[in-house]
Amino acid sequence: MDRESHEVRWLTDREMLVWRSYIVSTLMLRQRLHRELVDGQQVSLIDYEVLVCLSDAEGDAMRMSDLATMLGSTKSRLSHQIGRMEAAGFVRRVRHPGDRRGVTAELTDKGAELLRRSAPTHVDSVREHFVDLLTDQEQEIMGRAFTRVLAHLSEAGE
Repeated sequence: MDRESHEVRWLTDREMLVWRSYIVSTLMLRQRLHRELVDGQQVSLIDYEVLVCLSDAEGDAMRMSDLATMLGSTKSRLSHQIGRMEAAGFVRRVRHPGDRRGVTAELTDKGAELLRRSAPTHVDSVREHFVDLLTDQEQEIMGRAFTRVLAHLSEAGE
């Protein structure tokens, strides 16, 4: 449907409060998690997230295109990030087996060690600044809601 062909459904006060609270708190939360990881473990939040994705993948490796999707990143931005992480020895890029054009990012032993060392700092921060502020019911509702949002956005991106 053409967005210009119908009247705009402006947000109600309640909807605007929910939306703005989500946007601002998400930005502030990511900034706080980043700062605490950098201060405590000398690793950025986005580098930490790459390490987590790779460690969760089969064989500690993932196609770059899949990793970009998983992180909500562009292939170009991810390529620069992986380049920095590769120079630091945390990951390595290899040709994807069976696909001469595909590239896979692999977690190195040094990257796995950084992840092991950083995970407690990250989990403590996530608990302090997010999880422990919510009741069990709020966690369940948010989980269902954002699973639905993620599914919608994933389908729309195809």
